[in-house]
Amino acid sequence: MSDKTQAPLDDLMMAMDVVDTLRHQDAVIEREIASGDRDAHMIARLKEIYAAQGIDVPDRILMEGVEGLKQDRFVYKPPQTGFSRFLAQIYITRMAWSKWAAGAIVALVVAVGAWQFLVVGPQERAAAALQAELSTEIPQAITALSDRINGLTGEPGVLDEAERLAAAGRIAAQDGQAEAARGAVADLRALASELNSVFEVRIVSRPDTTTGVERIPDVNREGANYYLIVEAIGPDGAPVSRSVTSEENGTARTVEIWGQRVSKELYERIRDDKMADGIVQSSLLGRKARGSLEIDWEPGVGEGAITQW
Repeated sequence: MSDKTQAPLDDLMMAMDVVDTLRHQDAVIEREIASGDRDAHMIARLKEIYAAQGIDVPDRILMEGVEGLKQDRFVYKPPQTGFSRFLAQIYITRMAWSKWAAGAIVALVVAVGAWQFLVVGPQERAAAALQAELSTEIPQAITALSDRINGLTGEPGVLDEAERLAAAGRIAAQDGQAEAARGAVADLRALASELNSVFEVRIVSRPDTTTGVERIPDVNREGANYYLIVEAIGPDGAPVSRSVTSEENGTARTVEIWGQRVSKELYERIRDDKMADGIVQSSLLGRKARGSLEIDWEPGVGEGAITQW
């Protein structure tokens, strides 16, 4: 390579060195800026610095260095921020962030899928099932139970109660009140079941079971209440569970055996009957016919009952 080709590069490198020398000589710059003939003083000072190093720098190069300092040449300035630079940075660093972005996208897809499958899906299915129950299943059940009750009885009071329950259930279903609608269906079903039931109420006459009890009520310590221990027996001979409310504490229980309140005369007659040979000969105390809610009791049977003794 020729000297002519190298000269411009050497001059450029020397000018850069001059600027770098000036930039690192803060005291020199501040002093020369404060003087009147700034450029001349800076050039003179630079000659002294380079002469001390044994370097001969032409005045032309020194002047280029001074001008370069004033114009901030040979100084690296980072590119200004902007959207284009932002896009460039994204592109340059794509290998670094693309793996994280891919992982984040996969995690997001999994999370959305899990939310849809575990939360949204069940909620939508539950809402659809509830809507079907309120709009179709409950109204159909109310209609079927009402028809069944009408076919079991002709008692005006029972039919009025059934109609009241049916109307309440339909209104609740239309209003979206699921619990109230289900409650009406349950009450209609219980009413139909009670109307359809057939049984006899018989006095329990077994060696291991008490036949009757006498109680002194708390509200009247001078009197006594008499109860015969009874059970409901269906047409197949099996016990029938009954919901019985105790008159002593007002608590309803589902039982197979309970104490039915009777008159003193009936109580003593049954007691004497059992004492004669250990067996109650006349054990029938009442009958429940299909289509009726009431038990047809024998004379001497009262309304009260107990479930514990």
